[in-house]
Amino acid sequence: MAQSVGTGRAVEVAALDKKATLAQFGGTAVSSKPVPFMSTGLSPADIAAANAVLQSGMLRAAKKCEELESRFAAMTGAKHMMTCANGTCALQLAYEPLFKPGDDILVPAWSYIATVSMVVARGCNPIFVDCHADTFQIDMADAARKITRQTTGIAATHLYGCPVDIDAVQALASKHSLKVVYDAAQSHLATWKGKGIGAFGDAVTYSFYATKNLGTGEGGALSCNDDALARKIKLLRSHGETDKYLHESVGYNYRMNDITGAIGCSKLDRLAEQTAQRQKNAARYDAIIARIDGLSAPKTTPGGEAVFHLYVVKMDPARFTCTRDEFCEALKAEGVPTAIHYPRSLPNQPALARFNRNDTPVAESLTRMVFAIPMHHDMTDDHFRIVGEALNKVAGVFRK
Repeated sequence: MAQSVGTGRAVEVAALDKKATLAQFGGTAVSSKPVPFMSTGLSPADIAAANAVLQSGMLRAAKKCEELESRFAAMTGAKHMMTCANGTCALQLAYEPLFKPGDDILVPAWSYIATVSMVVARGCNPIFVDCHADTFQIDMADAARKITRQTTGIAATHLYGCPVDIDAVQALASKHSLKVVYDAAQSHLATWKGKGIGAFGDAVTYSFYATKNLGTGEGGALSCNDDALARKIKLLRSHGETDKYLHESVGYNYRMNDITGAIGCSKLDRLAEQTAQRQKNAARYDAIIARIDGLSAPKTTPGGEAVFHLYVVKMDPARFTCTRDEFCEALKAEGVPTAIHYPRSLPNQPALARFNRNDTPVAESLTRMVFAIPMHHDMTDDHFRIVGEALNKVAGVFRK
């Protein structure tokens, strides 16, 4: 018994000695300067583009918004692209002509709230669908089990920059005559089997929020491939106006402005190159994570090409003596900021709790397991060194 107690104390002392190497407990940090979590801001070209609009005096939605629509449509494989005030407005403009109040809409349990909150705002009932544990994307096998007589649509998010299984979504939609809206707020230039994701579904929505891969500060867009639907969306976007002070239908004021459009056009010049760099960065991260027991790199849906708006690592809590949040606090002290996308699943958001059927266990498990590490097109070799060393250091201290 004495030997067992002595051994236990020795293990405890050794664990404390290892903890003391962490910066948060007095050890030396891997880096005193944090790695930038994202790269935002405007280049000189972006500022010049915005200034040109300011000097022109044409501040409303005009030629620059039209240019952004035309160019982005071509890059995403869509026939029609309509800019709007932001990504949430884009969702509302997509849902309104496709869904009616009282409809059941299949929605992801694991996503940002806007995907689902605009379904509720339309007067529809969200039916939460679980996600895949490795790609984090909506699980269409679970979706198929949750079809009801009132189900008329699917709202699927291409989350973190990774496409969902579009073939599976479209097959289920075809079988049950469902409308499909893809939320691509985080997935500019993602592709599915070589085609832009704008080629699929009834509508695809985008956000141009400042932190997005194509970030203009605020702004958004939605695309479709049906002429009649495009006309309805354009009318909804601008008070149903067909001529000055002639309104065919009731609508909203969800227009973008040309300052935002000009910034978007300027940033679009660099988007393909920056996207390719994100993909190279993700491959470097994959190699780093593969060597760390207890951590898993995100997987891409087979058939999809991800663009890595976020790089989300999954931690196995059973392999460590700390929680995910404690792991992230230790990383922060070492110079590696993290973010949790998301600390709650959507069924457990207070605003949506009345729709929670407690049947999305994978999504619930992810709330305790995932964290995002720095990902952007301006990452350097030194950034990767710091992140890699910090991950190995923290994992080594807390691993069971």
